[in-house]
Amino acid sequence: MTKPRAPRLRRWWLGGAALALLAVAAAGLGYGYYGATGTPGYRTETVVMGNVERKVSAVGTLEPRDYVDVGVQVSGQLKVLNVEIGDEVKAGDLLAETDPTVHQTSVASNRAKLAELTAQRAQVQAELDLAKAQFERTQSLAARNVSTQDALDIARSTVAIAEAKIGVIDAQVQQASAALKAAEANLNYTKIYAPMDGTVVSQSAVKGQTLNANQSAPIIVRVADLKTMTAQAKVVEADVVSLKPRMKAYFSTLGMPDRRWEGTVRQIQPTPEIVNDVVLYKVLVDVSNEDGVLLPSMSAQVSFIEGAVENVPVVPLAALRTGRNGDRFARVATSGGVETRKVEIGFTNRTHAEIKSGLDVGDKVITGMLSPAAADGDASRQGGMMRGGRGPRP
Repeated sequence: MTKPRAPRLRRWWLGGAALALLAVAAAGLGYGYYGATGTPGYRTETVVMGNVERKVSAVGTLEPRDYVDVGVQVSGQLKVLNVEIGDEVKAGDLLAETDPTVHQTSVASNRAKLAELTAQRAQVQAELDLAKAQFERTQSLAARNVSTQDALDIARSTVAIAEAKIGVIDAQVQQASAALKAAEANLNYTKIYAPMDGTVVSQSAVKGQTLNANQSAPIIVRVADLKTMTAQAKVVEADVVSLKPRMKAYFSTLGMPDRRWEGTVRQIQPTPEIVNDVVLYKVLVDVSNEDGVLLPSMSAQVSFIEGAVENVPVVPLAALRTGRNGDRFARVATSGGVETRKVEIGFTNRTHAEIKSGLDVGDKVITGMLSPAAADGDASRQGGMMRGGRGPRP
């Protein structure tokens, strides 16, 4: 009579065993999540003294603030080049020379032309003096009715013609003088001098090259003052509205990420540059480079400081919660458990906040919960010896 009930008892026993296994598994999961001490596994950050700054970041390149592209003003073959890239020069130093032959010939020709016109003017001046003397005698004779009116008119006309010739020659002399000055200037332009103190940072022509100044402005070298460099940062349109001239900024370079160069915004250029449909504006920041470490075309990571506070208690924004009435709260992990505190915050940026009250330096604020797997691993490490395990090897 009892044999038919055996399957029901077997099912009951199997169901109870399954529930027991689930309970054990849950207990193990709970142990791993809550840890050996029975407290949840929290992610925490320590309240520390630090700085909070709100900034706009951008990338850019370094260029000398002051530089001059030194070129030629007259055509000719580059005969002499006295400098190389990296040379230091002073204003007035002779950098290069082009072939002066053609311009020397032009100067000589114009001087000869001017000398010829000067001689012609002297000749016509003598003729004018003679014509004036003849006119005076004829006029005197005509007053005594000794000379005819025709003779007087001819003498007067001769004077006027000589004066006109003098005027023409004077104009030609002015023209020849101007041509001579231009030829002398072109001859002087065959010698190229440094326009400023600086360093030769690039070279565009070589000795023996023929330079044609009529088609373009051939550049020989660039002279730059490397003692003051400019970080040319490209700022997106969403951020550029926050920037102002004379705003504090700093940057670091790829080769020296731990060194900071500080300066101020000199200019926000209004003409944008569009790259891949992104509108960028160039913002210029000048810095001193007395030690010569900064070089042209270096990459720079530029930060523009909108505001900052220094040496204040700082916590991550992830540790703060906002109540219904706008009050801010933080949860603090203590030896007795978790404590919720009302806090007053001051200056903030995207990641951190200044604490004015409610927290002390050294407090452990909760920023989140550890995942069950992470908490289990942490608990296993902490309780391994208690559970009979070997524990971590040294």
